[in-house]
Amino acid sequence: MVQFIHWLGTQQDMVYVVLLMVFVGVEVIGRVPSVLHTPLMSGANAIHGVVIIGAIIVMGQASPDNIPVLVLGFLAVVLGTLNVVGGFVVTDRMLEMFRKKK
Repeated sequence: MVQFIHWLGTQQDMVYVVLLMVFVGVEVIGRVPSVLHTPLMSGANAIHGVVIIGAIIVMGQASPDNIPVLVLGFLAVVLGTLNVVGGFVVTDRMLEMFRKKK
């Protein structure tokens, strides 16, 4: 625990940047009209694909005893995968609404 607190102290600028990114992201996404939500989600699938690949690369290059990096990388892979799959499911359901019925 002491090492984690020391790491937070040394990475304080990066922690502030991540917190600001979270708040700005919530504000931007919260103001998107529902009509534009599905096209934006389709574009976000590509971005989250890059996040998944980056997390896999970081986890592959991390040393086995660096537990925080491995845990965060694993969470990034799992949450990115859930977001990509969910985005494709929502996009498919939205496109299904526009198909001609037989």
